[in-house]
Amino acid sequence: MTPELSGKTRPPVPAVASGGEQTRRRVPAAERREELISAAVHEFARGGLHGTAVERIARRVGVAQPYVFSLFSNKRELFLAAIERSFQRVAETFERGAAEYRDGRAPAECEDALEVMGRAYKELLLSDRDHLMLQHQSYAACDDEVVRAYVRHRYAELVELTRELSGAEPERMDDFFRHGMALNVAAALGVEDLSVGCDWVQDELRADRPS
Repeated sequence: MTPELSGKTRPPVPAVASGGEQTRRRVPAAERREELISAAVHEFARGGLHGTAVERIARRVGVAQPYVFSLFSNKRELFLAAIERSFQRVAETFERGAAEYRDGRAPAECEDALEVMGRAYKELLLSDRDHLMLQHQSYAACDDEVVRAYVRHRYAELVELTRELSGAEPERMDDFFRHGMALNVAAALGVEDLSVGCDWVQDELRADRPS
């Protein structure tokens, strides 16, 4: 009795090469592109635009370097795709925070949507160092005019999204983004506070003094 007549289906048989070895699954270009962007986020976060070899990104995904350039015209285009992923991650974090406030799921100590968004952003910085460091690398790469124009545009879009989600006044928005930049630096340094009199600053200064 055939599988069709018995009501049962036979599991698919893996494709086998002529030598008896199972052939590798062909990964669609769109899927491979996403893998390369994820790998680029990780590698560019550490080496930046100029210090990261495309070969490192290709090797991380398991493809040859020429294949990378079949999907991205040059290293800068791949870098911009990684930056786009990072900005999108921040935007999604803000949107999630605003939704928590709107739905009544925000922490009791948060008085408005902007506070919830800021809290969510701080958690992102502590949980995902790749995206934190890639932000710093995106600003460091702004000596490249194309990168600078792109980063400026995405930053402006993030400001507008924050205004739409929070409804905050310009002065409050200014404080929010200034504080966010300070959080970026603090997270990169591995500290919680950047104030002049905080303990870690005093500890560092005492370490330089002769005993």
